[in-house]
Amino acid sequence: MKILDWYILKRYLFTFLIMLLLFIPIGITVHLAEKIGKILENEAPFGEVMLYFLDFTIYFAHLLFPLFLFLSVIWFTSKLANNTEVIAFLSSGVSFARFLRPYLIGASIVSVFALVLGLYLAPEASKGFNDFTYKYLKKNKSAVDNQNVYRQIDANTIIFVSSFDAQQKLGQNFSLEYIENDKMLHKITAGSIRYIEEDSTYRLTNYVKRTIGKGADVLETARRKDTIFSFDLEDLTPVEYIAETLRYSELIRFIKKEEARGSSYINRYKLVQYRIWSLPVSIFILTIIAVAVSSIKRRGGMGVNLAFGICIAMVFVFFDKIFGVLASQSDFPPLVAVWFPNVIFAILAAYLLYNAKR
Repeated sequence: MKILDWYILKRYLFTFLIMLLLFIPIGITVHLAEKIGKILENEAPFGEVMLYFLDFTIYFAHLLFPLFLFLSVIWFTSKLANNTEVIAFLSSGVSFARFLRPYLIGASIVSVFALVLGLYLAPEASKGFNDFTYKYLKKNKSAVDNQNVYRQIDANTIIFVSSFDAQQKLGQNFSLEYIENDKMLHKITAGSIRYIEEDSTYRLTNYVKRTIGKGADVLETARRKDTIFSFDLEDLTPVEYIAETLRYSELIRFIKKEEARGSSYINRYKLVQYRIWSLPVSIFILTIIAVAVSSIKRRGGMGVNLAFGICIAMVFVFFDKIFGVLASQSDFPPLVAVWFPNVIFAILAAYLLYNAKR
């Protein structure tokens, strides 16, 4: 049976690789045709364009790993079924579960690769892809929510800026309130606040600090004041795609910090965290569905299996997108949003596998 295992495993991995090599250039060509006007209009350097499309390839190949694999498994398993090879294997006394083993070995290999990609390479690719997009393709759009920024820094400190310029690291109409036991102890206001990278300080203009006293308040004013705070302006207004650009350990620390601050985007960040682990599971589930669907020789041949497989893939993408948007735009639990499609399709996989065995 080792010969059979190697035969199927090699077909599994080879067909998946061919599927990637076929679809990725198509995706790049379509994307280039759509964006070439803005790239030329904004005079993006050739080197940055090449890096952008490399990042685009890694970023979207990682996202679409399960679907590419699903279609490739349906393709080569349907060929096996049409050549009556599956019938020959099962007629020799091999159980369907045993026949499925090399597919699961292949799914394990691809899952590990997808996990490593999601933990280390995809964040870097996402950063390059999104940075280029906002620099050259969305020049008039900001990747940060830069109006009326209101954040809780820790249990006692709350800050506010009416507007924020991420490039200049400059905030307007700054205020900081320090509260203990529901009582304000002091408040700082300034016309503007700018982060000075050279010495890691903040420069405040028209600075006013009001310290609440028992008898009378104490006022401290200055036309310009350089001081130190325990926050970074970039942390206060992170770009909307920040979670996708962080490695897993950094992402966990970032989510904890944002939870403490009461960030309104915490569900978006958790969606990224949970998808890193749900993607490898999706590969196993879709592999089982693909084998169960395509291992049966049908009158319509490979076309019927591919049509059925594409329908299942579209439904999977639909569920994933709908629940993702629902979680990011509401209080819907992101853990449920990420894992619900996997649970539904795991049930479908069990049903199809049961009928395929029969």
